[in-house]
Amino acid sequence: MAEEFASRRRRARERTGSIQAQAEARGDPLGWFDEVYRRAEGDTAMVPWADEETHPGLAEWIARSGTIHEGRALDVGCGLGDNAEALAATGYDVTAFDVSPIAVQWAARRFPHSSVNYVVASVLDPPSDWIGKFDLVHETYTLQALTGPQRDVAFPAIASLVAPGGMLLVIGRIRDEADEVESPPWPLTRSEFMRFELLGLTARAYQSFTLQDGKDSAAHVRVMFERPG
Repeated sequence: MAEEFASRRRRARERTGSIQAQAEARGDPLGWFDEVYRRAEGDTAMVPWADEETHPGLAEWIARSGTIHEGRALDVGCGLGDNAEALAATGYDVTAFDVSPIAVQWAARRFPHSSVNYVVASVLDPPSDWIGKFDLVHETYTLQALTGPQRDVAFPAIASLVAPGGMLLVIGRIRDEADEVESPPWPLTRSEFMRFELLGLTARAYQSFTLQDGKDSAAHVRVMFERPG
């Protein structure tokens, strides 16, 4: 069973690059997300980033920070909802959004009794009434799924969602400044992670860790930022 899952996951990763390229070519740079979920046909193995569990980097942060929180939290690019549900379990009032309607519907079906508010929205143009309203904004793997102008727009859009005195938790793969990547995911450089400091946030913690990515190890970073109150 594990070998079959791994085989399907490899096929999913192999075709993701072409799905993204086709969407980019037709002038719909975010359309590939919904296409990946559509082609998966309910099989999470065919969604390269869907592991049906809390991301280890977020799970460790929750374990370190405690399990009792208050306030509003926003999960950026929620996918199938595992990270959003983990945040809700700590006490946050969680809104979770994804640009893919299929992903949002899928997440809602997986967690039918959830307190999480699942919403279809774009990180490039979030609802105006979200600006400056969240005590915690959490982003894992969304920025690394964007490239070019879309990534440039996403940084200030995400930063704008953090309330005064609020926090931004960013988790993702990291690459050296000189490395080039041709297809998704596109890991961030250290300078890209720290771009949030140019957007009015202050880095409070920067932690490096390694996760297995198939047969390979992938360098990751978790950074906690805070907006001055």
